[in-house]
Amino acid sequence: MRDHVQNAELALLLEVAGTPKPGNVDRRRDHPDLRFEHFLAGAVGSVPGLRMAAGDAPLGDAFERAVAGMGEQSGGNTQFGALLSLVPLVRAASEGDLSPAGAGRVCAATTVDDACAFYRAFEVVAVAVDDPPEGMEALDVRRGGDAEPALRERGLTLADVLADSAGVDGVAREWTEGFPRAFEAAGWLLADDGPIADRASRAFLRLLADEPDTFVEKRLDAATAREATERARAALDGGEDPEALAEEFVARGVNPGTTADLTAAALFVALERGMEV
Repeated sequence: MRDHVQNAELALLLEVAGTPKPGNVDRRRDHPDLRFEHFLAGAVGSVPGLRMAAGDAPLGDAFERAVAGMGEQSGGNTQFGALLSLVPLVRAASEGDLSPAGAGRVCAATTVDDACAFYRAFEVVAVAVDDPPEGMEALDVRRGGDAEPALRERGLTLADVLADSAGVDGVAREWTEGFPRAFEAAGWLLADDGPIADRASRAFLRLLADEPDTFVEKRLDAATAREATERARAALDGGEDPEALAEEFVARGVNPGTTADLTAAALFVALERGMEV
């Protein structure tokens, strides 16, 4: 029987194996500088950090270690947001309460030290982020560990840091609300049938159809994010060919990465709740 860490690793692998997920790397499509094999290696590399999350290590240290292991392949950042989602979910599962309330308690209990570790993780891999608001330059995550004095001076926990980003980042919003979208999508996966990689693809499309992807908004613009959502709805309704849409989005660089991160989180919850592989 798999343990929590094995389910988290499997969730990362099943997410990238799902196809088509328009715009994402999958087992049929690569990006010019990011390939399917990078995601496989990144998922395996994250395991030591996930194991820390299942134990009693500080949550920030577990995340930092998972990201460092994920980055030990030539593609760099593969599933940063997925790990940010999985680390508190693995901790909640290990504490016997994998629920929105349980995940919320884990996130709320984070510390300033956890926030500092989160910032250090940005030194390992490049992550697309917006410029900070005026007057907040000292807390720019791209400063990595150099932001630690500002974090400590202001007493900001990891939960505080992510709450500040919840309006513009889908994973941060999940953190502040107890991962509602991940738990809902886990229900879709459990109610669906067929190969799990195919279920993951369908869950991804449903998540993307529900609301615009914040990673697409950051990398491109809000109009493209809205287009991706509208066309995901059309793919679900039979008005678009998901395979053709996947090819087009990859060619255009429209990559709904936040949606993929939430799909990975949903897969973990579904596996923990008995989804058979």
